[in-house]
Amino acid sequence: MCGRYELHTHPAAIALAFGLAHAPEISSRYNIAPMTEVPVVRMNANRERELVRLRWGLVPRWAKDPSIGSKMINARGETLAQRQSFRMSYRRHRCLLPADGFYEWMAAPGSDLARKQPVHIGMKDSSLFGLAGLCERWLSPEGEVLDTCTIITTAANALLRPVQERMPMIVAPEDYARWLDPANADVEDLVTPFPAERMRYHPVSTRVNAVRNDEPALIERLETASEGDDAEPQPSLPEQESLF
Repeated sequence: MCGRYELHTHPAAIALAFGLAHAPEISSRYNIAPMTEVPVVRMNANRERELVRLRWGLVPRWAKDPSIGSKMINARGETLAQRQSFRMSYRRHRCLLPADGFYEWMAAPGSDLARKQPVHIGMKDSSLFGLAGLCERWLSPEGEVLDTCTIITTAANALLRPVQERMPMIVAPEDYARWLDPANADVEDLVTPFPAERMRYHPVSTRVNAVRNDEPALIERLETASEGDDAEPQPSLPEQESLF
């Protein structure tokens, strides 16, 4: 799954990478967590790319209670076309979440499974990339509008398999147009693990475990595993529903 990520690239570079008309008004965030507003690139009604802020945790339009979003931060790529929660969004409301890296937690050598080492995962060349997502609009009985999104996951590639069984789906820049085009339903081949040889990961401080911590030091390589009383406990990420 994908439960934390970070984005620190300059807004002008984000606009250039994702084909936006203007640099977005966003700030660097080094510990982006579920159920917060996140920057999302999508196609608008004029078939132009735009960057909007959506809440991370998809609420299907048929949901009676928006709190279901806390359990829908990820969507399994293998079943997008079959699951009621995602099939309409998969056909019509695909999006991209700009990222410089994401975090996972792996069992540290010589430690028990209850204590895991956070790692920062990104591109070998440290370049910006796009996480594949879906977005949806929910209306309350009172007419309240809530726009939300989810991050799609796939099986982990060879590099990340020792870390986690799954990884977020990453769309290559040359496929952004095809993925974002709601008129194009032929995207099934894009739902696949990103090439392992283009990625890398390194251990980082356990300070990333706490959402309150949000600073550049979180992505820095940790030369030795975190030890001592100041280590933050592993985060308790939302439990995902079986309908994924």
